Amino acid sequence: MKNNLQVNIGLAFLRISASAMMLTHGFPKFQKLLSGDFEFGDPLGLGATPTLFLAIIGEFICPILVMIGFKTRWAALPTAITMAVAAFVAHAQDPFGTKEKALLFLTIFIAIMLLGPGKYSIDKK
Repeated sequence: MKNNLQVNIGLAFLRISASAMMLTHGFPKFQKLLSGDFEFGDPLGLGATPTLFLAIIGEFICPILVMIGFKTRWAALPTAITMAVAAFVAHAQDPFGTKEKALLFLTIFIAIMLLGPGKYSIDKK
């Protein structure tokens, strides 16, 4: 096994880079909400506005928490669920190449849930 320094740097890199990339999807949704535009897809039948709120939580708020390492395992869960819905519900009929990004994010955030934040985080575990 690699030494602890390498493992902790690797975990921090995984957390920060994946969360930063996820923010590029969540920030436009957050801006959409701030502008008062509540139109959004509704793949689960919850309604457009609740679905938009859940997407913002999963793609904007929780990635910020994961990035700084605060309640990391729990914060990664809504993002993983959001990506599972994107891959298996919203893009269920699409070709693999279309759902591939959501599946990659799903895999990464599940790994973060399993591995935890590492030493270089607010959680420091």
